[in-house]
Amino acid sequence: MRVLFVEDNEVNRRVVKEMLRAGGVEMAEAEDGAVGLEMINTQAFDLVLMDLRMPNMDGLTAIRHIRARTDDKAGLPVIVVTADDGPGIDAECRRAGADDVIHKPVSMTALFGAIGALMTQRGGEDAMMIA
Repeated sequence: MRVLFVEDNEVNRRVVKEMLRAGGVEMAEAEDGAVGLEMINTQAFDLVLMDLRMPNMDGLTAIRHIRARTDDKAGLPVIVVTADDGPGIDAECRRAGADDVIHKPVSMTALFGAIGALMTQRGGEDAMMIA
C-alpha cells in the first residue's frame, strides 16, 4: 500500500511516516495541497492523508480538486488528519469529499483503524493487511 500524506508540519509527517512504516505501509510526503495535487497527477497512491490548515492550498480545497477530477483518481480515498476539533469540522470535511476524519495527536490505533475500515469498505486487497 502506498499513502500520500499532505501536511505542512515536518514533525507530524515524520511521526506518521514511522507509524505507517511499522505497519508495512510506504508513505510519500507533500507540504501543502498544491504539491499534493501535483504528486497525485504523476504518481499512484492507494490513499491520501490530508491535513486541513496549510499554506498555499488548504486541505479542503485540495480534496475538492481531487473529487472534481474526471479520471479514476477522483475516487482516491482521502482521510483528513487534523488538529481542528471545532463544531461541524467532521461534517465539513465529508461535504468536501473526505472519506473519514481522524484528529491529532494521531495514534496508531486511530490511524490504522481508519485506514483498515476504509479499505475494507472499498474492498481493497490490502484491507486484511491493515485491519
